[in-house]
Parts: sequence; structure tokens; C-alpha cells
Amino acid sequence: MHVSKNEVEIRLELPGAVIRQRRGFGDVSGYGRISGEHFTLSAGVDTAPLFEGLEGDLCQCPHWGYVLRGRLTTTDAAGNEETVEENDLFYWPPGHNVRVDCDASIIMFSPEHEHSHVIDHMIARTSG
Repeated sequence: MHVSKNEVEIRLELPGAVIRQRRGFGDVSGYGRISGEHFTLSAGVDTAPLFEGLEGDLCQCPHWGYVLRGRLTTTDAAGNEETVEENDLFYWPPGHNVRVDCDASIIMFSPEHEHSHVIDHMIARTSG
């Protein structure tokens, strides 16, 4: 799921301030601690080879985030694709791969335990 900034409801607008809120943007119950993450990614990065060996060869961790710049496309187990770009809020449910279409910078919030497992797996895959 993704939402462009202009699709996020303006809840309060005052001189010098605009407050937007998207309600019902996912549920983190049952996940415990959350980590805040900043990723800088170059065009052409594809997580598919990095996720080989994980369940379904996909990231099984949900993420909530914001695209500061760039464009990324996720693919789920059924082959469905969704693209997010600059100023989009996004929710990536478990079971996805990510391809970077244009140099990107993103902020994500993820269940700490689950995403640490995925990151550790990627580190192991890239260590010689």
C-alpha cells in the first residue's frame, strides 16, 4: 500500500503549519520493538538475490516508511508489483522483494527482531 502526500488527509491547517494524518496505516501489534531505518540505495539494486534462502526467497518483515527521493518497486509472492516514489508513504507487508528504479533515499520503521534477521541474512549473503 502506498499513499502520495496529497492523498493524506489534511487534519489541521494553520498559518505556517499543515498537519496531515493517514489513519489505519497498518498494525504493529504482536511485533514488539520497532527500529527506525534510513536506506540510501542506487538505481539497479535488487534484493531478490539477497533474500534467497529466506522463507519464499522474500523479506518476511513488514515495513512502514516514507520515500525522501527516488523510486522503488516491490514484488510480492504472486508477482504483483507496486511502485513508490518521492513523497509517498508506504506499507510493505511481509513477503516482498524490492527493486530500486531511481537512486533513492527512504525512511522505514520495521519490527526490530524480524528485520534484524533479514539484515543479518543479507550480510551473510554478501560476506565472502
